[in-house]
Amino acid sequence: MIRRIISFSAHNRALVIAATFVALLFSIWSIRNIPVDAIPDLSDTQVIVYSKWDRSPDILEEQVTYPIVTSLLGAPKVKAVRGFSDFGYSYVYVIFEDGTDLYWARSRVLEYLSKIQAKLPSGVQTELGPDATSVGWVFQYALVDKSGQHRSDELRSYQDWFLRYQLQSVQGVAEVATVGGQVRQYQVNVNPNALASYGLGMDAVVEAIRKGNNDVGGRLVEFSGREYMVRGRGYAKTVGDIAGIGLKAENGTPVRISDVATVTLGPELRRGVTDLDGRGDVVGGIIVMRQGENALHVIERVKTRLEDLKPSLPAGVEVITTYDRSDLIDRAIHTVKWKLIEEMIIVSIIILIFLWHVPSAIVPIVTIPVSVALAFIPMYAMGLNANLMSLAGIAISIGVLVDGAIVEVENAYNRLHIWDSGGRVGDFHAVRLEALLEVGPSVFFSLLVIAVAFVPVFTLVDQEGRLFKPLAYSKNLAMAIAAVLAITFDPAMRMLFARMDPFLQAEVVRARVRHPLHRHLLRRGTPSHQPAPAPHLRAALPLRAEARQGDHHRVRPPRAGDDSGLHEIGIGIHAAAG
Repeated sequence: MIRRIISFSAHNRALVIAATFVALLFSIWSIRNIPVDAIPDLSDTQVIVYSKWDRSPDILEEQVTYPIVTSLLGAPKVKAVRGFSDFGYSYVYVIFEDGTDLYWARSRVLEYLSKIQAKLPSGVQTELGPDATSVGWVFQYALVDKSGQHRSDELRSYQDWFLRYQLQSVQGVAEVATVGGQVRQYQVNVNPNALASYGLGMDAVVEAIRKGNNDVGGRLVEFSGREYMVRGRGYAKTVGDIAGIGLKAENGTPVRISDVATVTLGPELRRGVTDLDGRGDVVGGIIVMRQGENALHVIERVKTRLEDLKPSLPAGVEVITTYDRSDLIDRAIHTVKWKLIEEMIIVSIIILIFLWHVPSAIVPIVTIPVSVALAFIPMYAMGLNANLMSLAGIAISIGVLVDGAIVEVENAYNRLHIWDSGGRVGDFHAVRLEALLEVGPSVFFSLLVIAVAFVPVFTLVDQEGRLFKPLAYSKNLAMAIAAVLAITFDPAMRMLFARMDPFLQAEVVRARVRHPLHRHLLRRGTPSHQPAPAPHLRAALPLRAEARQGDHHRVRPPRAGDDSGLHEIGIGIHAAAG
């Protein structure tokens, strides 16, 4: 099978190179669209259930948190359920097994919440948290009024009722959480003495405000061929509207809210504050990214939307960025990218030094960037992020990617030298192809065997698995692509650009004899009591392992001016050793 693929690639060189070029174009598209982050997402698949009820923590624990936790324990694929109660609110964290789809998990939680909702006390408000992860906090901003014309409650109202909705509509944003500032509310301060004098209770005031702040609808009235809608408009829009709500009537005189209480605008009770650079309270927003989105793209879209909204900001108000993860991501990816480039340059220089022949080193050097670029295609298809760990997997595999190409070029030149010294019997391309077929299958499987070393990494689970699996995936994908290129792209390149006469193998061998490392190793390996071998013998020794025993009947007597004698020596030593 592998030999047939090599033969097909060698005979259809233009087709294979064109297919590789198309794959490179798709890899460029994958590189530009693959999700990018600084580190892998180590968080579990979890769904947060948030409940709000103005009661003490112990009551919340007994009547809200405990019933929700017990009802969710039986949900499928649930690994753990954790509850947390505080004054006024309750959090329940539902942790699912690894690999569980987030939206499937959210639908299961909603299904089980619908069963327990009727058993919760009246007034409990329950909702799900955003469809995000623990690393979804990607951007944060603050509204700063340098002119001093706007109060904190005005900026908070602008953030809550305008800016938040504009940013939440950006693609990839799961939630915009508002922090800081003061929430404006209508406050009714009841006078207990006045309330007692009219014989009313607090419940009567609460019920009157609830009923008085409402619109009601009636039927249609037809008049002169037209229809008129009948409705009662009662929504409170000002302090006076609330103060004018009636409580009861005494002897035909209405008793209003203003008779027993004072209605004002004031801030809601808050339990935290946001400060910017020590200059006091500010209003801000936190952008939470949806799971699986590209952090860089989401941040860029948020910045674009903020730029578009600048003309609509209140006078003197500016949006200042207080946290931007794109800077961390850019610096992390920039560091790894340049380390990859440096590593490819170093490996290319090492190949040139040890092969000592530029045409021989071209294909191994070209294989490095091609393998690295094509590795992003399966990474994008599998939904992997480009982060420090996944790019590190590609980095540690660069030195091994070229092993197959180097073995192929060494074997090919040795076979061609034997063919040239034997009188050039047969077609040059047939000898070249036979050299590729001889080592191609072994090279292919040897590269795959190297990838097996990282298989135990895939057995890791939980946070360890989420941290190291991207590294193992990217490393094995790069090795698999290098193995495929070794039997497709490399044979096509060698058969397309191989030339015998311009680059005679004898010249290559002489170049290796002149190689300083080669001469040094041969000098160190020669015993001191024996005379140093002749230059042609030094070139023959490395070739003896490649010559097969069946080649002895192709050896001819040496002619003047050629180096065929070195093949007689090399084959003779090989036959004697066999």
